Amino acid sequence: MSQHKETNPHFIPQQHVQPQHQNRQEQQWRPKPGNQHDRRPRYQDQQPQYSRGQPQPRDEGGQQPSGPRLPPPKRTKALTWSAAAFCAIFWITIILGGLVVLIVYLVYRPRSPQFNVSSLTLNAAYLDMGYLLNADVTVLANFTNPNKKVRVDFSYMIIDLYYGDTLVATRAVEPFSAASRESMFANVHMVSSQVRLSLKDSQRLTKQMMSNRVTFDVKGLFRTRSNLGGFLRYSYWLYGHCTVVVTGPPSGVLLSTKCRTKR
Repeated sequence: MSQHKETNPHFIPQQHVQPQHQNRQEQQWRPKPGNQHDRRPRYQDQQPQYSRGQPQPRDEGGQQPSGPRLPPPKRTKALTWSAAAFCAIFWITIILGGLVVLIVYLVYRPRSPQFNVSSLTLNAAYLDMGYLLNADVTVLANFTNPNKKVRVDFSYMIIDLYYGDTLVATRAVEPFSAASRESMFANVHMVSSQVRLSLKDSQRLTKQMMSNRVTFDVKGLFRTRSNLGGFLRYSYWLYGHCTVVVTGPPSGVLLSTKCRTKR
């Protein structure tokens, strides 16, 4: 009679039983499908975010932690507003200045003074050695201010006498002022002595004195200043040019004149 050992159905050997808590740990650290190479804990992916301008924490050595740094705040907006304000002020100044000039011009309507030769007397003229000119001329210059509300001051005036392209004589005129719609006269006595003329000019002068029609050019350079009321003044240069025809000496009188004045 063989002995038969009965096994207890409620008894399981210890070597075949695995603790439940060990299985739970293996399941917890088991990588998920499709992400097997990422074994980092989740807390490493989550880093604190810092707002712009907030100081970042430092480690024990006083160094900031490695990682991307936020750029400093830009100041281009303030520079843009400053440039725009400067341009606006600049253009407003130009526009206001133009309006002031336009109003002054419409109120005063300034015009340039005029230079003219009212009279010219050829007292004497002859050629020494056939080409050296000696002449005595008296010029009555007329300066006219055509403005209605503007006074004109003449501070520097030079009058030159030319025969052809040769300067015969020059004379300065004393400064003066001309009120609105006023004409001022200056008597200028001009004398030339031993002025050398070219052969062509010498022959032409001889023919003109024989025909009793001698031509001279009177040129003037004037420094003028217009006074618009009592607060606005501006200066400028004037250039006058007159071509005159006189009779022959000794009592040559003016026959015709043609003048123009420009700035």
